Amino acid sequence: MRNKPAWLVLSAFLCGCAAERAAPPPKPDPIPLSQIMRKPGGFYSDDAPDGPVPVNLDTLADARPRVEPLNARANEPYTVFGREYVPYRALVEYRRQGTVSWYGRKFHGQRTWSGEVYDMYAMTAAHPTLPIPSYAKVTNLENGRSVVVRINDRGPFHSGRVMDVSYAAAYKLGFAQSGVATAEVESIVFGEAADAPATLEARPEPSGITLQLGAFGSSANAESFRDKIQPQLAGLGLTASSVLRDKLYRVIVGPFTSRAEASTAAEKLRESLGIKPVVTVR
Repeated sequence: MRNKPAWLVLSAFLCGCAAERAAPPPKPDPIPLSQIMRKPGGFYSDDAPDGPVPVNLDTLADARPRVEPLNARANEPYTVFGREYVPYRALVEYRRQGTVSWYGRKFHGQRTWSGEVYDMYAMTAAHPTLPIPSYAKVTNLENGRSVVVRINDRGPFHSGRVMDVSYAAAYKLGFAQSGVATAEVESIVFGEAADAPATLEARPEPSGITLQLGAFGSSANAESFRDKIQPQLAGLGLTASSVLRDKLYRVIVGPFTSRAEASTAAEKLRESLGIKPVVTVR
C-alpha cells in the first residue's frame, strides 16, 4: 500500500482537531425548581457547612415569637408539580407529626419565599402552607429535643415530610448528621405565646357566622381534610381554617357578615363539593 502524501495526512489531522474544538459540550439537563426540590442536607456533603461549625450553635437562642404582619405575596396559592397549595392567611392552630429534614449551604444566601435571605445558621424553617411569617415549635420525637423556629420559606414538597428546618435548627434538634428525623410540628399563636414560646394556644374561633365543613378528633385529620378541599374552595373564593372547640378540630369557612351571605356560600358548597355545611353563630 502506498503511503499517503504528508500534506494530506496533516490536513486530515487538523480538520479532525478543528471538528473536536468546534463541537459544543453537551448541555446539562435543566434542573427545574431546584430550590423547591431540595434534599435533606445530612445526606449530601455539598449542603453541609464547608468549614468548622460555629461554636455557638449549642447556645443559639430559639426564634422568639412576636407579632408581625403577614406577607401577602408569600401567602398566595401556588402550584408545584401539579399540586395546588393554599397557604393559611391567618395564624391557625396546627399540629402534625412526620418527617422533618433540613437544608443548608446550597441555599445559604439565596432568597427565601418571603424574599428574605436564607441563613443556615438562623432558627428558621420552611412549610408548605403555614403563614409567612409565623412561628412553630418543633420537637424531635427520637430524642425529645425541642426548638422554636420562624417560618419564612416554602417546602418541603416530598411526600411524608412536614417541614424543612435550617441547619442550625437541625443541629440543635440533634439530626444534622442523619439529615431527617421524626418530629412534631406545632404552630405558635398569640397572645400568650409571645411571652412563653413553648406554650401553644389554639386559635380562637372567629366570632360571627361561620360554616362548619367537618369535625375531627385529631388535628392531623382536620388538616388533611382541609388540604384536600381547599383547591375547590379557592375556586369559590373561600378559605378553610381549623379551630379547636369542645375537644374537636373543626374545619370552617368564614366568618360571614350576614346569614344571607353564609347561605349563599353554603349553597355553593353543596353544589360544588357535595358538602352540607353546619351554620354556627358565635
